[in-house]
Amino acid sequence: MSQTSHAETAGLQRLTRKGQATRDRIVEAAAGLMFRQGVAGTTTEQVQAAAGVSASQIFHYFGDKRALVRAVIAQQTEAVLAAQQPLGRLDSMEALRAWADLFVSIEEQLEYVGGCPIGSLGSELAETDAAARRDVERGFARWEEAIRNGLRAMYARGDLRRSADPDALALALLTALEGGLLMTKIRRDPAPLRAVLDVVLAHIESLTPRRGRTSQ
Repeated sequence: MSQTSHAETAGLQRLTRKGQATRDRIVEAAAGLMFRQGVAGTTTEQVQAAAGVSASQIFHYFGDKRALVRAVIAQQTEAVLAAQQPLGRLDSMEALRAWADLFVSIEEQLEYVGGCPIGSLGSELAETDAAARRDVERGFARWEEAIRNGLRAMYARGDLRRSADPDALALALLTALEGGLLMTKIRRDPAPLRAVLDVVLAHIESLTPRRGRTSQ
């Protein structure tokens, strides 16, 4: 962990309950604005107005916009992981289909605006902010791990053929989701997201002993 990370952690530990609530309100407001209009399109003045805080409060808790953006990445990562948590471990075809249905449903509720809350940030920041890109990368790694753990459990139980590669399947499924979310955002239509998830899930199901032609 870097010195800056230590300082940020120590600062958070020193916050009062009221201070933590104010900080959380700023991050929530910034996350909502950046999701709808991007990082570049979001000003600190807009965040102030949305959170009902002063410029000095934003500076007190974050120092600058870059620090606020990194807090938003952390918040959005937790939100994405929390959204799928009720599904439990993704260690069956039924759970994986429910996972796919969940993200299609979320897009329908959002009317296909915004895309992936983590991926949109990463796409915008990858070439301009190395620290933010690494934060996004770590967020995706946590998301991929949750999928990978379920597929590894299926593999260990014999619910995936020995020739299957759970790690590659997890990466493919998350990558398919990201691409599908982008196309759904552009087309304002759930069909791309549903299509790509169905294709990848059908491939995973073809690797189960019951559906595969052999149990290699």
